[in-house]
Amino acid sequence: MEKLPGDLMVKIVDLTLRDAHQSLLATRMKTEDMIPILEVMDDIGFYAFEMWGGATFDAPLRFLREDPWERLRIIRSKIKKTKLMMLLRGQNLVGYHHYPDDVCIKFVEKAFENGIDIFRIFDALNDLRNLEVTVKTAKKLGAEVQVCMVYSTSPIHTINYYVDLAKEISSMDVDCITIKDMAGILEPYTAYKLVSRIKKEVNLPINVHSHTTGGFAPITLIKAVEAGADFIDCAVSSMSMHTSHPPAETIAVTLKNTPYDPKLDLKLLLKVSRYFWKVRQKYREFDYALRNPPVDVRVIEHQIPGGMYSNLLAQLREQKAEDKLIEVLEEVPRVRRDLGWPPLVTPLSQIVGTQAVVNVLFGRYKVIIKEVKDYVKGLYGRPPAPISSNMMKTILGNEKPISCRPADLLKPILSKIKEELPKDLIIKEEDYLTHALFPEVAMNYFEWRKKYLKRKRESFKIIVEGEVFKVSVEEHLK
Repeated sequence: MEKLPGDLMVKIVDLTLRDAHQSLLATRMKTEDMIPILEVMDDIGFYAFEMWGGATFDAPLRFLREDPWERLRIIRSKIKKTKLMMLLRGQNLVGYHHYPDDVCIKFVEKAFENGIDIFRIFDALNDLRNLEVTVKTAKKLGAEVQVCMVYSTSPIHTINYYVDLAKEISSMDVDCITIKDMAGILEPYTAYKLVSRIKKEVNLPINVHSHTTGGFAPITLIKAVEAGADFIDCAVSSMSMHTSHPPAETIAVTLKNTPYDPKLDLKLLLKVSRYFWKVRQKYREFDYALRNPPVDVRVIEHQIPGGMYSNLLAQLREQKAEDKLIEVLEEVPRVRRDLGWPPLVTPLSQIVGTQAVVNVLFGRYKVIIKEVKDYVKGLYGRPPAPISSNMMKTILGNEKPISCRPADLLKPILSKIKEELPKDLIIKEEDYLTHALFPEVAMNYFEWRKKYLKRKRESFKIIVEGEVFKVSVEEHLK
């Protein structure tokens, strides 16, 4: 993955199939809307497609009646030239709390087996203890591993903090460091300084990931490239901007005929962009861009990612308190400060945001949600900064926080799940993992799938290129 001496060409990772529609369309894009354009995308010249992980595991099961493992297999069958990447939340995998090591190991193994080439792994608190198992497993399998530094700003989240963190990451067996700016707050000249320092002091390739919420991410990426970034993240233009990412066409044209030229096929890019613009119209009810301004510079202060913003609105709407939004936005930074400045990324963004809503509605810390108690106890990892003794007392009472790696407290669960799950609901080994991650959602999906297969058990007709074939359901699902 390292550049050759004198090679300044930047490689582009495309986010259209995962983070772009997660940011703009609430992760509602169906696999069927991706399939027709995949082979064209494969010829553009991207380094990789980040197309799995994040919310694209949970949302298809919960809302789309889709098996995320099938999505991965289908995309892998169509993409032959470009690497496939997934976003993995460290010990959280694709969920919202820590899972035991046996689940983490088997999940990485199955993701690799089904087609993932690159694992982009992060921990919400930048607690590298929470990355050990997934990183080691992925490297043992022969996959590429990117470890993310979750980017935030606070009194402790300085350039020196991130340079030191990069040095720690470089002591692990990884292939690349990703600066993960999930809220779009990495300013252009800060990016230049940060990338320059890391390139000077750490011998690893650098990937820069940002969102266009604040409006300056395209400039941020260009400055990062000038500072020596090896990889940058974009989305096709029709799925870019707002809370999404810089448009690939814009970046490619900006860098064209320079030493950094990513050499993407612009004609194919435009074709793909036109395609996704048509697809996007199907999801207008979820489209963030239709109800929000294109730029929100307030993000510099509150640092709220797009997905979290919509969650806050939903929570307030349920309480008939939408007029309290400004107060909640002001309360979020205060809760961050109280809790030791955790970065606002899943699952900490949801935890901090919900506590901020509760504080505004019922009084500051009059009600403390369970997840905040677990966080302060250390069950999510080590807070970036110490939490004051008064706050510890307020939240934990006489309980003491843990000092070990949180997953050390978790017992293996896969064997028990395999024993207890009804065999008539299981089609493949990956189903056990799906259940381990989201038990209730998985059971609802499995029960629906069983009824569906029963209705369609004998055979059904598939029309392929004008010919009609009879295919068993089991064969179709392969």
